[in-house]
Amino acid sequence: MAVTIASAGDIMLGRGVAEEVQRPRSHLLFSGRLREAAAQADLFVVNLECCISERGGPAPVPGKSFFYRAPPAAVDVLVDLGVDVVSLADNHALDFGAGALADARRLLAGAGIETVGAGANAEEARTALVMKAGELSVGIVAVTDRPADFAAGPGRPGMAHGDLRRGLPDWLADRVHTVRRHTDITLVSVRWGPNIVSAPVSHVRRAAADLAGAGAPLVAGHSAHVFHGFIRHVSYALGDFTGDYATHPALLNDLELLWLVTLDEDGPWRTEAVPITLDHCHTRLADQAGYDWTADRLTTVCAALGTRVAPRGDRLVANWPRRPAHVTSASRSASARAHRSPRKNSASVVPAPSGPAWHDHPGARRRFRGDVAPSGALREETI
Repeated sequence: MAVTIASAGDIMLGRGVAEEVQRPRSHLLFSGRLREAAAQADLFVVNLECCISERGGPAPVPGKSFFYRAPPAAVDVLVDLGVDVVSLADNHALDFGAGALADARRLLAGAGIETVGAGANAEEARTALVMKAGELSVGIVAVTDRPADFAAGPGRPGMAHGDLRRGLPDWLADRVHTVRRHTDITLVSVRWGPNIVSAPVSHVRRAAADLAGAGAPLVAGHSAHVFHGFIRHVSYALGDFTGDYATHPALLNDLELLWLVTLDEDGPWRTEAVPITLDHCHTRLADQAGYDWTADRLTTVCAALGTRVAPRGDRLVANWPRRPAHVTSASRSASARAHRSPRKNSASVVPAPSGPAWHDHPGARRRFRGDVAPSGALREETI
């Protein structure tokens, strides 16, 4: 059985977007047709590029120029969009301190949206989330490569952090391997690499290969603020999904994508990319001109990676060869299957060898830059 996972680029609900969030018609941040496209998935996972709180002050991080905070009403926007899971492994999660991070986790949980990639200490931040999608279990791990100042530690709230320029941390490789053994599908959400670049840099490609080697059949990357090409198991950069950012004159970061990947226990069958347009604080499906530009660029950057993309209706599609039904990969052996995470309504989860590797949630579906300067100049930030 296959399921479809929807993923979106960075959702930034602070700054100018925060003002729109507090208006009576905040549901108009995302068009109805865009919400309908996302609703086709069994699970919707996004990266949150801000904290959600009304307290705290800008974090004292040397060299940090951008601080994003959304009001509590932003949670309703995510619920209306149909989001199931939010990654908090982001370089803006602690922009306003540990208290604001705790508020975001509490507010999202109260609305039925699960979080991953941040916690009250390192172990909690690194804990994988297990969700139900259709009849399959999906284990989600989230990590960011910066800033180290925001890394969770013993007794210190923060994000799951790993300096991927130095290679894949042992804890991350072990966690991915363990979750892969005990769930049907493993998704790794990772914030990596520089902003406003047109293609994945070398250490990002190495980390992607290492994650695939650890057993991740699906990797969703963030940070570039523009979409990159993709291969079967890795979407190197999902781009942006909403914000009040200035538009890069060449990369046109106001033309982005909603991603839908259909897969089963042996990996993706199909990747669909739906062209979208980010009008200031409003995201909608792209018009014909936006679609054509996005299709041309995505086709080009994917071809450089050996991926063939073809237009199909309002989206761009890559189909992947499927494993014959009688073939079973070694990583999905009978032994591994016998020790998977329990299904919905089970009373417990299987512990990882080193202790709890995840927390389990039975329900999913159905609920209905360089950070970039708000206007004029485009800025690149490395933390």
